[in-house]
Amino acid sequence: MSNRKNVYIVTLGCARNQVDSEVMAGELEGAGWTLADRPESARVIVVNTCSFIESAADEAIDTILALADYKRTGACRRLVVTGCLPERYREATGNALTEVDVFLGTGAYDQIVSAVGGLIDDKTCVLPDPDAIRMTGRGKKRRVRETPSAYLKIAEGCNRHCTYCIIPGLRGRQKSRPMEDILQEARLLIAAGVKELVLVAQETTHYGADLSSRAGLAELLYALAGLAAPAPVWIRFLYGHPESMDSKLVEIISDTPVLLPYFDLPIQHASGRVLKKMGRQYDMEDLVDLFGRIRRHIPEAVLRTTVITGFPGETEDDFSQLVDFVRQVRFDHLGVFTYSDAEDLPAHRYPDPVPAAVARERLRHLMTLQMDISREKNQRYVGKNMDVLVEEISESGLWTGRTACQAPEVDGVTFIRTEKGQDLIVGDFVRARIVDAMEYDLVAEAGDPEQGIRDVKDIGWIK
Repeated sequence: MSNRKNVYIVTLGCARNQVDSEVMAGELEGAGWTLADRPESARVIVVNTCSFIESAADEAIDTILALADYKRTGACRRLVVTGCLPERYREATGNALTEVDVFLGTGAYDQIVSAVGGLIDDKTCVLPDPDAIRMTGRGKKRRVRETPSAYLKIAEGCNRHCTYCIIPGLRGRQKSRPMEDILQEARLLIAAGVKELVLVAQETTHYGADLSSRAGLAELLYALAGLAAPAPVWIRFLYGHPESMDSKLVEIISDTPVLLPYFDLPIQHASGRVLKKMGRQYDMEDLVDLFGRIRRHIPEAVLRTTVITGFPGETEDDFSQLVDFVRQVRFDHLGVFTYSDAEDLPAHRYPDPVPAAVARERLRHLMTLQMDISREKNQRYVGKNMDVLVEEISESGLWTGRTACQAPEVDGVTFIRTEKGQDLIVGDFVRARIVDAMEYDLVAEAGDPEQGIRDVKDIGWIK
């Protein structure tokens, strides 16, 4: 096959970047480009980067330099870099990475066809104002997916001023997509066979606050649930914020089967002193009340959060408060990161930096605690029948998928044992009995495929 119009796309970073890459891939295919499976066969290579923290920027640079070798050893004639890296470091990126032909910032994804096709001058950095991004018309754009789950970006940018975060500078202020535009994209995804919609944004629970209709995430979820019937489709959201999480949202999720009672609410810390320095406008008492209300209303709710260790000025007492809080709330899923410093962060000016070794030790302490909590909480599923979304089969013939309590990529998976000769289909729901549980993963034995979810009325957390 000719590689004259082959393009290879690498995506780094979070689910929001994955959405951007899928949209760019769809635009390129629509313009006659073929997506290459391997970089060595591609005429053009695109790297969609993340630079949220320094380690992500380092990974992006290493990836770019490694792929640039294919301009010498492979078929590559053009290297395009998109996303947060050029947005954060602006023209300095071009001066440092001379191997790159074109840089597109976070507001320039719509120029990917021109960049790949050589219609933009070499050594150009296209960096529009992120606040000028249009959020309409995206529902009609074709996307290229590889899994039965699809991320659905509902907004771009953030209005918060967290002192450890650079996102508002990279993505601008929050710009919510019109609800009908989101629904139009959801219809296309469901019609294409998607079995799970995962809503993402910088702050999903603040969706709609900037729209004239003032319709928020609760109304959007309710409208999406109406699209799912009668097709069996899971719907969940990630990247919520404790401040914008309201009771109406909990009630709608509780009353609507396709809306999974899965709450991803990154808290970042539990010490009131640290939270104030982070720019978070709540304290531990607020968090205890929030998670308590969710569990009282939905006893089977799955709670996920992320926290940061080693924030400047974090004392042993602050960390002890965080440990006690994690032990008290007992999250189903917990992500822990060490603070990543950079000169363009407000927190960079704070005194009393925490040594990296101390931050890493605190991370290990928390993760050891959480492993015990997760293992114990996963044990409650053993012996239960649960619906599993089948996602892939390994080379050894072992099927993997996820239950509703496992979000894609960030949580564990469910390994599915089948009887000899029994075949599953990627993208189908299968009813399976949980037979073992580990810290992050579950093991299940598949039952009759006909007993899996066939209709929206069959959806349930545990059968």
